[in-house]
Amino acid sequence: MGALTDARAAGSPGTFTESARELPVDDWADVIVCGAGPAGVTAAIAAARAGAKVRLIETHGSLGGVWTSSLLGYLLDFDKPGFNQELVALLRKRDAINGKGVNSISYHPEEMKLVLEELCSEAGVRTLLHTRVASVIKDGRTVVGVITESKSGRQAWRSKVIVDTTGDGDVGALAGNGFELGVEKSCPCQPMSLCALLTCDDVKALNAYVRFGDGYDNFDRHGHKKRLLAEMRRAGSDPSYQAPTFFPIRDNLILAMINHEYGVNATDVEAVTAATFHARAEVNELVRALRALGGPWKGLQVVATAEQIGVRDGRRLAGRYTVVKDDVAGGARHDDAVVRATFSVDVHALTKEKSAYTDMGVKVKPYDIPLRALIARDVDGLMMAGRCISGDFIAHASYRVTGNAVAMGEAAGTASALAADKRILPHEVAWPEVAALLPKVRRS
Repeated sequence: MGALTDARAAGSPGTFTESARELPVDDWADVIVCGAGPAGVTAAIAAARAGAKVRLIETHGSLGGVWTSSLLGYLLDFDKPGFNQELVALLRKRDAINGKGVNSISYHPEEMKLVLEELCSEAGVRTLLHTRVASVIKDGRTVVGVITESKSGRQAWRSKVIVDTTGDGDVGALAGNGFELGVEKSCPCQPMSLCALLTCDDVKALNAYVRFGDGYDNFDRHGHKKRLLAEMRRAGSDPSYQAPTFFPIRDNLILAMINHEYGVNATDVEAVTAATFHARAEVNELVRALRALGGPWKGLQVVATAEQIGVRDGRRLAGRYTVVKDDVAGGARHDDAVVRATFSVDVHALTKEKSAYTDMGVKVKPYDIPLRALIARDVDGLMMAGRCISGDFIAHASYRVTGNAVAMGEAAGTASALAADKRILPHEVAWPEVAALLPKVRRS
């Protein structure tokens, strides 16, 4: 139970003191990965394949994170060796990829869920869905476990290494590791987007408005966005995202990214809830308006909106190296490079304006992300991968895309497995031992 103090006379609703309780500790795992998005599911598979006993904890009802729960639908900066290539090949075998090669291609979210579940099961990863990390267990400055909340109640899990792949750096923040959020030390942040799956009567009739539309992208790379925006305005709507995009998935199934929610702090649950409500209403309104135009738009309808609004910009946890603007602009090189990132600086507008996104005047030269940026600075025993690694706002706007997240997850999972096996901390693992188990970073 607990105790409630009444402080209404002082203008406060009072406080609640939660009673202490003992929790049984499950110590089966060598590595616990928190968050099963692109970085997390890759980290879990990599650690398990390296011989570790792995537990993967996920808040939502499927693996894949932004790929599935947020219906991203598009793979960027994916031309990396290792798991990136493996995943695309498996999806292509299922007729679940639209586009050529391994980069800038769309995929079927439901097929992605199945592939990831099968890969985790084959690797021996023990997965917990519908489970949220509520606290961490520390021994001095070392993170040694996590406490979760789920339908099964409050549970404690111990392991030799913890990997934060929550996207928003939830575990690192709970552990007391330093972080930044947004442009400076705190928001404003990049806008969120709620993606949706749509169907139409004939996708070929919408070629002019869909990325990869036959006969269009060959001569006008971004023309489909401009034409779609013009049609929305002709229908009497002005979308919050000024570069609305349709991606082809399969047959007459389309993925839509047509919404921006500005100024939302990803760690403020009330603000995220309000943004989700507003975004879902806007997406449906825009689709109804297009359908009312008739012609090629006849039959356009929403099949599903994302379970989780897509977050571009959450906490960036302080690491033992911080990837910064100068690294991106100067093409930094590191001996302990886990991936060579090439994607442009992609800052979506912080407020609704004519320019939907900008590179902030920074031109990217292919640059390395070192393993040190994946190791927490202020606590021990904690690694991170994905968009919550150690970086500044500008660098993050480049490396946050999922091809890089996968490569980071592969490295974090591998290093964690080695640390667990040797009973040392991640920052004590010798880089050559990690590198020997990773695909070689592209040097071109």
